[in-house]
Amino acid sequence: MVAVKGELGMARNGKLSPPAGSKYRQVQLSSLRKGRRGKHHDLVAGILQELQAVPVGAALEVPLSGVDTGLANVRSAVHRGAAAKGLEIETLADEKNFYVFKKSGL
Repeated sequence: MVAVKGELGMARNGKLSPPAGSKYRQVQLSSLRKGRRGKHHDLVAGILQELQAVPVGAALEVPLSGVDTGLANVRSAVHRGAAAKGLEIETLADEKNFYVFKKSGL
């Protein structure tokens, strides 16, 4: 195999050999986890799991006192998680609570 400057070459053992002068290690993409597990993952997963059992016309009430990162960040994370699962949701909030419900519930 001929190596072109800046390109990777394949060693005999199947591992990537970095270009000369590279200061970072290189890994195969197939060995990387493709999903993202952000700081809201556990909160969002719990909300979406419970939301599945909530009947239309009812909402989950999530106390904001347990949310450290702020309402806007949690609201965005919940909407992203719901979209990834194909759920259509709406959210509301007041001074103390964040409410999540299925879209046809209002």
